[in-house]
Amino acid sequence: MGIGYLEKCALRSKLQDKTGARSARDRHSLPHLHGEGTMIDTILKNLEWLGHDAFRLTAGGKTIYFDPFQLTGTHAAADYILVTHSHFDHCSPDDIGKIMQESTVIITGADCAAKLSGRRQTVKPGDTFTGESITIEAVRAYNTNKDFHPRKNNWLGFIVTVAGVRIYHAGDTDHIPEMADIQADIALLPVSGTYVMTAVEAAEAALDINPAVAVPMHFGSIVGKQTDAELFAEKLANKIRVHIPTKK
Repeated sequence: MGIGYLEKCALRSKLQDKTGARSARDRHSLPHLHGEGTMIDTILKNLEWLGHDAFRLTAGGKTIYFDPFQLTGTHAAADYILVTHSHFDHCSPDDIGKIMQESTVIITGADCAAKLSGRRQTVKPGDTFTGESITIEAVRAYNTNKDFHPRKNNWLGFIVTVAGVRIYHAGDTDHIPEMADIQADIALLPVSGTYVMTAVEAAEAALDINPAVAVPMHFGSIVGKQTDAELFAEKLANKIRVHIPTKK
């Protein structure tokens, strides 16, 4: 990757406890809490669930994929592909190949990047990638009471800021302390249990994050059922708006 490209899309490191953080005082001053949700709704309409943890976001003139897996049919070419970690159902070279173009930038950790080809930008928790019309923050994702996603692996969640809206894709994670400092308008949270937090734990995480909209993921494929998503919504009723996605 040439120096000119790195100058255009600068990568800067920040301390993890600064990433996405906000004070308790300004935590409830986000626009969505004052009813200004038009752009959030627009982003939500352009956020397509592709199953499991995979999403496609079209915003700011860019097409962004999160953890593409088991893609079928025809899909728009990617400007950015964000991969949270190296497990096969997240870091899938075959699926990434279906949406790659020469200019696609893959943003992921070092272990997944080693499995892929193309323009790869390796990040770790606390890093921020700035591209044209988009900012991508890498944050922590890990298990607290199981060993499938150890904290020491530095695996990732992402906060994407585009068109003034912050979208948090939590990756494969439990309810972790760092979530209390996440600032997000839309939060995509795993709900299946087994490898990640349960629906009840995910609801508790959503209350920590306090987004305008919480979206369950990590169900309907490999592990997790529709009922997990529904339980998540039930636990957040009259507290946080929940959008249960339908696979595209």
